[in-house]
Amino acid sequence: MSTAEPAAAPAPEPLSPANPFAAPSTLPYALPPFADITLEHCREALVAGMAAQRAEVAALLADPAAPSFDNTVVALERSGALLGRAEAVFWNLSSSMSSDELRGIEREVAPLSAAHSDALRLDPALFARIDAVHAGRHEAGLDEESLRLVERYHLDFVLAGAGLDEAGRAQLRELNQRLSELSTTFGQNLVVATEAAAVLVTDAAELDGLSPAEVEAAAGAATERGQEGFLLTLVLPSGQPAMAKLRDRELRHRLHQASLTRASSGEHDNGPIAAKMAHLRAVRARLLGFDTHADLIAADQTARTSAAVDELLGALVAPATANAHAEAEVLAELAAADGVELAAWDWAYYSERVRAERYAVDSGALRPWFELDRVLVDGVFRAAELLYGYTFTPRPDLQGYHPDVRVWEVFGPDGAAVGLYLGDFFARDGKRGGAWMSSFVDQSELLGNRPVVFNCLNVTRAAAGQPTLLTMSEVTTLFHEFGHALHGLFSAVTYPRFSGTSVPRDFVEYPSQVNEMWALWPEVLAHYARHVETGEPLAQDAVDAMEAAALWGEGFATVEYLGATLLDQAWHRLTPDAEVTDAQAFEARALADAGVAFDLVPPRYRSTYFQHVFAGGYSAGYYSYIWSEVLDADTVEWFKENGGLRRENGDVFRGRLLSRGGSVDPLGAFRAVRGRDADTGPLLRRRGLTPA
Repeated sequence: MSTAEPAAAPAPEPLSPANPFAAPSTLPYALPPFADITLEHCREALVAGMAAQRAEVAALLADPAAPSFDNTVVALERSGALLGRAEAVFWNLSSSMSSDELRGIEREVAPLSAAHSDALRLDPALFARIDAVHAGRHEAGLDEESLRLVERYHLDFVLAGAGLDEAGRAQLRELNQRLSELSTTFGQNLVVATEAAAVLVTDAAELDGLSPAEVEAAAGAATERGQEGFLLTLVLPSGQPAMAKLRDRELRHRLHQASLTRASSGEHDNGPIAAKMAHLRAVRARLLGFDTHADLIAADQTARTSAAVDELLGALVAPATANAHAEAEVLAELAAADGVELAAWDWAYYSERVRAERYAVDSGALRPWFELDRVLVDGVFRAAELLYGYTFTPRPDLQGYHPDVRVWEVFGPDGAAVGLYLGDFFARDGKRGGAWMSSFVDQSELLGNRPVVFNCLNVTRAAAGQPTLLTMSEVTTLFHEFGHALHGLFSAVTYPRFSGTSVPRDFVEYPSQVNEMWALWPEVLAHYARHVETGEPLAQDAVDAMEAAALWGEGFATVEYLGATLLDQAWHRLTPDAEVTDAQAFEARALADAGVAFDLVPPRYRSTYFQHVFAGGYSAGYYSYIWSEVLDADTVEWFKENGGLRRENGDVFRGRLLSRGGSVDPLGAFRAVRGRDADTGPLLRRRGLTPA
């Protein structure tokens, strides 16, 4: 029987009661019992969970009563509890604790998961019930959130191909299966290739410019890998932090090349995989009635159309590249004074010189004022308390999924318990690069769930006994990711489909980007930016210098970002008849055609390590960061116009926007806060792209 007909699926064998996923966790807030969970438990529960949900849907379809909101849409919201518990753990572990065993299970279950999703979304009988509820939604006496849920489900199924005939559904299932397999391979290749590309240094003299703590950390990384010397591991973006400090130009070159050539040759070459995925996505989009994959994605975002995306990105290219070239002229003069011609691997180094000489900002020298725990507790948590009234209490009795993970219980302004926040801040083998937020439990009044969310960063662990010191960039990242966490923790919706960050991709980054503003807010900064040894506060002239230097490097940053997002768009504007045989040549042409080809400024992500779009959820959606920043910059002005870090402002932002998740129109939520549609002026001024 077709996999699109879950009603006839056999009843699953019960999962062994000994499996930790067999019943909801009894730990506070249903925190998964990580100490009891093995990867085999995950595999068994994933397979059993898919079968259990198929049986639940079969029972739904067998209901002789006419389709209604409760017996169809709410029933779907309640289904899949076992699968949800297992997926939340396994897929988050695949990002944070990958291993050979886990990758093997991932290769097994990824195509099963894609087939399971298709079995539900492409079932004609199930769609017929949803379609019937949708047709009568305005006469059903539904409240606003319930009405939106019906419309959301209907659109989800339509965009997933529910309206196709049987031949189309069969083709779509095949495409989704293959794309799932390729995405898994891309991500696994990248983890292995990034670890293999780490740069080994045998002579400590080559590390001149790094702090003693950073040298010790590099020695520790080498020891962990069983190597002699010092190991410079790679972060996900093209630019590597050490390149701003290393005085040895040849080592900077090695590090730069290692970063840019990751996963671009040999058995872990992701170039052919990226090309194949782009082609299959183009075929799928055409099958679903769209010209390109980018058009398909935009249809379900706040942007609505690719033309709207083009309009925003196109307006930024010329001023951004002009700024970047102007910055390059300044850096070239400094390089020439050292007798070298400026190259891409010199940019960060000489840019840091400009900050030190022109703005009196030495990023490395400021790190003792940014100790991780103090930034987190006295900065990030304190800002949330001042603005929203929420507090965070350590729960050392609760265990995370790795010894590095710490747990805090969260309480609201009235002292009521809200949920749990987990922090996983250190880089390690098996953990993908970058920084992110995710959840183990999503808030839902329907299911009685309270949120369990976590943040992952990739901060280099200090040597044993030494404090972990952050760069200002890492401080900003921590505030950013915590903004996502607040979005999840503040959720106050009925249905799990709308919980927390379940909003369009081009809106999800907006709240987290707003939260960055508090990193340098005087009342917050003064509390956490204290010297790790003396307790001395960061001097005001250093703060003034950082603010004065804020526009320096915006040309580079904007072109670097545009390079990645326009590359994403190029891959996903391909039509089904286009064939890419050389991913690197395609990339070069795409950057040139978009007007952002600049040898000194490589894109933030090149195709072979563009995890967001080939092994994540941002395909044709990487533009969402700048799209969200339009909303963010305008909201920052709103906060400033209304007195900044005030509880009244926090209550408005939380109550009208953050707590609503996907239960309301996102741009409507923005207007409920701002009182009007967004203005691009604040963004352009922030990035120095128009006169102040």
